[in-house]
Amino acid sequence: MHILITGGCGFIASNFVHYLLERYDYRIINLDALTYAGNPENLREFENNPRYKFIHGRIEDVKAVKKALRGVDRIVHFAAESHVDRSITNAQPFIQTNVAGTQVLLDACRQAKIDRFIHVSTDEVYGSLGDKDRFTETTPLAPNSPYAASKAASDLLVRATAKTHGLPSIITRCSNNYGPYQFPEKLIPLMITNALEDKPLPVYGDGLNVRDWIHVTDHCAALDTVLHRGIVGETYNIGGESERKNIDVVKTILRLLEKSESLITFVDDRPGHDRRYAMDIKKIKRQLKWSPAVTFEKGLELTIDWYRRNEKWWRRVKSGRYRQYYQKMYGQRLAEGKKP
Repeated sequence: MHILITGGCGFIASNFVHYLLERYDYRIINLDALTYAGNPENLREFENNPRYKFIHGRIEDVKAVKKALRGVDRIVHFAAESHVDRSITNAQPFIQTNVAGTQVLLDACRQAKIDRFIHVSTDEVYGSLGDKDRFTETTPLAPNSPYAASKAASDLLVRATAKTHGLPSIITRCSNNYGPYQFPEKLIPLMITNALEDKPLPVYGDGLNVRDWIHVTDHCAALDTVLHRGIVGETYNIGGESERKNIDVVKTILRLLEKSESLITFVDDRPGHDRRYAMDIKKIKRQLKWSPAVTFEKGLELTIDWYRRNEKWWRRVKSGRYRQYYQKMYGQRLAEGKKP
């Protein structure tokens, strides 16, 4: 099989490239624009692999997309601007990539007669939950951030193209991922790397926001299942069945690293911060016989170990433009923050 991965140098996608190349005799094309979160180091070991090819290009670029699609059987579409805080600061790149770029891909895939289009989305398109509910695949979309709205729009474009033009597509919506190669603006790698440097750990609001966590290898296994056995036209929720309050995640990281909770600093919450996400994954369990295999406790231990062993990787990532962004997002908040 010949598979196109968009955004393959990003966190989840690069893990998926590893997953596929290590398990199958497939050819993988990686189309990536190498924006701030796209790191070619994530796939350095495959640079000379004849089954792997990298194409530098944006999904909004019709010529680059058509070039990448030559000979491709299936596409797994990861490429997206994905950080909520950045979307609050400037929504335009999210509309350009996540909405316009997805439409370019859909049009090109129709022309190329792709036999399966897997669209990787997020639980954030559903909005926020109360204390007891869970998101199902039929939960109405109610995004609360520019990022989530742009992903919801791309979901609807995929659905519309499938209904109107018959493009064989599947949508997946996953809960919060963590694991190797995650850009350290996200909660878990930010907390791990700051703790390793004995720097303050900025926690939004009261830290009681709840997320369902899934180790990235479980997400990869779910996408593998969808790629091979998913039913065209369906949407599948993917989750780790592991709800945690953000503050509890942070405290667990500190405990595993044997660091003091005095590093925690509560900072002003971000606008529109969803209180709780939780996924109902009965459908993918029932239809495709997939279930998460990595417990949160084990997955967090593995993740901490990876960041300890790959200090050069995350120190390079946290230099330069990331440092400027970090100062912009957290500098003033940390100066005005409160200790627990």
